[in-house]
Amino acid sequence: MASPTDLHEASTAITQAAPTGNNHSEDKAETKTPLELISQGVCLPGIPQFPTFGEHRQWMLEKMALSFRVFARKGYTAGLAGHISARDPEWPHTFWMNPLAKHFGLMKASDMILVDYAGKPIGGNTSSPANGAGFQIHSAIHKSRPDVMAAAHTHSPHGLAWSPFGRRLEMLTQDAAYVYGEA
Repeated sequence: MASPTDLHEASTAITQAAPTGNNHSEDKAETKTPLELISQGVCLPGIPQFPTFGEHRQWMLEKMALSFRVFARKGYTAGLAGHISARDPEWPHTFWMNPLAKHFGLMKASDMILVDYAGKPIGGNTSSPANGAGFQIHSAIHKSRPDVMAAAHTHSPHGLAWSPFGRRLEMLTQDAAYVYGEA
């Protein structure tokens, strides 16, 4: 239960945020970021800004390793299938990806491999090979879409169960409707 102090602070914050009657809400909406525009209430923090490429890269690689561990918890670990890639913040014609044959649940930031568009390992964990199939998929994405900063491909239990039927997805949910005509 909220204390009287918490309620007073919340009330003060609401009063301070109340409209002033100047009707400048349209001007404020134009200056909001896309994340702010879709947020109700407090906005999510978004991607932090970093003073150096090295700090940005380390943050990105840690989040990438964490994403692999989330995939593992969700059961998205069918054989050697599945990849996550992230464009390097300093060298946009390179991207980081996971090594071949390392279980997603064991992935660390130091396991990632930096590859160029030719598939040559140029940084990170060069002692392990990159996943060849993953490279083919992700290099095509990163080459053709310079605005894409990361991509993920997985063989989820749901996808593996559905794909042998060779049937299109029924447009029963908002998520399925997103891929209407494509899946």
